[in-house]
Amino acid sequence: MTERGFEIGGIGIGAAGGRDGERNGDACAWVTRDEVHTLLESAEVETLESIPWSSNYTFVAHLRIEEYPQFYAVYKPRRGEIPLYDFPDGTLYKRERAAYLACVALGWDFIPPTVIRDGPHGVGSYQLLVDVDPRADYFKYKDQHVSEVQCIGLFDVVANNADRKAGHILKDRRGKLWGIDHGLTFNTDHKLRTVIWDWQGESIPGPLKHQLEAFRRDPKRVSTLRTQLLELLTPAEVDLFFKRIEVIATRGQYPPMHSRRAVPWPWY
Repeated sequence: MTERGFEIGGIGIGAAGGRDGERNGDACAWVTRDEVHTLLESAEVETLESIPWSSNYTFVAHLRIEEYPQFYAVYKPRRGEIPLYDFPDGTLYKRERAAYLACVALGWDFIPPTVIRDGPHGVGSYQLLVDVDPRADYFKYKDQHVSEVQCIGLFDVVANNADRKAGHILKDRRGKLWGIDHGLTFNTDHKLRTVIWDWQGESIPGPLKHQLEAFRRDPKRVSTLRTQLLELLTPAEVDLFFKRIEVIATRGQYPPMHSRRAVPWPWY
């Protein structure tokens, strides 16, 4: 995303900053963040395509709305969630939305716009589809995107992300990194599992620390996000999220790896 907003249409969606609809001849359109939310919430679902490698039932939704080109979203219905012993049943789609709201509130933009709405298989999350570079491999490009990876890694700490695999960090065709699959976040137990341990024990970069501090000092932003999260998570989960922000901002360091289980397997 840039100040111009998002580009939808073509083969998917990426951060605005260039036109890529020419790749398949489809029309594209510039939209603001608020417009993206409205489109995701109100567009007609024309067809669904299953994503067979997902651990839960997940679909690519082909969306259509008058006066806009066809665009796409990743649809994760509640009824398609496989029960887990350590997360409440039927809550993963809410955590996808909660992660997006938290990311935006903190001043970061690496999670694609995500809403909750009804769909062919019931209520679930709809996340704007990222038009990725299929040749990109996280372990090969991460050293050229240090600041972006540091931001994603810091978010994982405060959101208590239990599932940051390398395949959950995508590079779009313009070179921007995106983070996806945030259904296993905000647990009250310590669950951090991530491939991003490059800066364990090191100081948080100044710009990221400033963003955390700016958020903490802004009572309106804090209050708005707390209200939004309480609609999606338990009060205890919300309280611990804000507590983690406070602790990390005060310490000013990335946490050390606590055990070998802190790295997901498989990596992708």
